[in-house]
Amino acid sequence: MTGMPSGLFATLFPTVPRRLPCARGLNIAFRTAHLVTSGILLGGHVFDIAPHRLLPLLYLTIASGAGLIALELCRSCQWVYEGMGLLVEIKLALLIASDIWWDARVPLIFLVVVLGSVGAHMPARYRHYSLLHGRVLGEHSSPHP
Repeated sequence: MTGMPSGLFATLFPTVPRRLPCARGLNIAFRTAHLVTSGILLGGHVFDIAPHRLLPLLYLTIASGAGLIALELCRSCQWVYEGMGLLVEIKLALLIASDIWWDARVPLIFLVVVLGSVGAHMPARYRHYSLLHGRVLGEHSSPHP
């Protein structure tokens, strides 16, 4: 069994990503909540609503985004270094930057929305491309001749 991952590594990085029961339904629920709350949150910033009034939306946006991330990580932690995971990491960095550079928050949050849209609609060969391996991993890779 040389070359077969074992223990914690095999659990975090399964050879074939796990299929979770109800994953599609949970994904739809989290994504819908995330789109609604983040859209309202962006609008609140565009219209300069008092920050304390936006906090519940911020928390709901974080919770729904964390739910989406958890679903991906339950399948396999390789998502972290694939294209879609990397885009989420960039989005999180931009959101942190929007808190640091408050006056630039609207264009930064707008950029996060653009990256989210592009990431959600880009082909699997980019969403699942692993920078660590230099190729598309697992079930999304094309068969070799």
